[in-house]
Amino acid sequence: MKSHLFLLVFVLPIVMYNCGHNEIKLTDTQKAKVEELKKEVHSDLTDNLLPWWSARSVDYLNGGFYGRINHEDSIITDAKKGGILNARILWTYSAAYRTLKDTAYLTLATRARDYIFEHFIDKEYGGAFWSVDAMGEPVDTRKQLYTNAFFIYGLSEYSRATGDKESLEAAKAIFDLVEEHALDREANGYFEIFDREWKRIRDRMIGESSDNDEKTMNTSLHLMEAYANLYRVWPVPEMADRLRNLVEIFLDKIIDGETYHLICFMDRNWNRTSQVDSYGHDIEASWLLCESADLLGDQELIRRVRETAVKMAETVEEAIQPNGSIIYEKDLASGHVNANRSWWAQSETIVGYLNAFELSGDEKFLDYAINCWRYTYDHHVDRVNGGWFPNVRETDETPWGDKAGHWICPYHNGRMAMEVAERVERMINKK
Repeated sequence: MKSHLFLLVFVLPIVMYNCGHNEIKLTDTQKAKVEELKKEVHSDLTDNLLPWWSARSVDYLNGGFYGRINHEDSIITDAKKGGILNARILWTYSAAYRTLKDTAYLTLATRARDYIFEHFIDKEYGGAFWSVDAMGEPVDTRKQLYTNAFFIYGLSEYSRATGDKESLEAAKAIFDLVEEHALDREANGYFEIFDREWKRIRDRMIGESSDNDEKTMNTSLHLMEAYANLYRVWPVPEMADRLRNLVEIFLDKIIDGETYHLICFMDRNWNRTSQVDSYGHDIEASWLLCESADLLGDQELIRRVRETAVKMAETVEEAIQPNGSIIYEKDLASGHVNANRSWWAQSETIVGYLNAFELSGDEKFLDYAINCWRYTYDHHVDRVNGGWFPNVRETDETPWGDKAGHWICPYHNGRMAMEVAERVERMINKK
């Protein structure tokens, strides 16, 4: 009983701040559309996606979860186990238990939590490793901010779902290390790569193309979502200040004020170092910014974020294809377009445009979300073996890529399904 009381104390103050959406009144046609969308994504979540990960990814021999499952659904038993994958599995099953109340999901969430405590958390220097081997021994002990953000995210969600104090304390400990070692106290924002002892090193790990790249929208985005989740269960002034800072960094530094695309890479002083538009990140950021502003409850910040989010959604329209899918990215310097379809970008498009519909009431955004789901269901879902294919080629619409791996997880698509359900319920139940 004490754990549940603890959960209520920390969650109820935040729920009152969920005020960032317009009071749109659905027409009968729109209501039918969103109910059908919810039904379909929920069915895929509970009948396909989560069952596939539950059945295929659990490593009963060495503990935890397998590090790789290839395109043919074969498990690579000796693959390294990535921190990002394991933290995202923790978040997914924790959120699934919280929203769906199935104790089978709690069992796997707890398995992920326990494995993370035993093998990924550095008991000497704190924080989480980048990867361990198949037996759970550290392989890459660097402390990468992107990785550690996801451990904050996953541990916070486990605490949110269960009231577990140990997970909350672990998330807070990583937060303290990030603020101590990664915060740029001169130019704001966060440095990203450190050795095991949290000494900053220069390296390229997540898409950086130049030695001048020191701030990235991608890491900043996932640190913001992690801080938002930690704030849900630890709503103290310090946490609110750090979350607000990240929201304002996006508004003032990372979002291009003319195009409303994200600036992908920047130097220490926030000067642009890249010319790439990443459409999936654009639409993902549009709704995650709203989530963070809503939690903070500042009406002026909510207003500013909502206006920006709708403009970002309008900007991403250029990437939407006639079949409902969204292409990956465009290099403005060369003109090259990466038109492959990625599972995560489709998932974020569905949520992002449903969010834009909630904010604006413009039905075109609802149709974008539904059309993208139709494409996703037809092309990314593996109808033979279950689960999802991560990528679809633009040329012949054939799927390719590992179905589980360091970056391939049930988080983007699982979260999409849970977000759709929550948002549809909210829209339908508004008086």
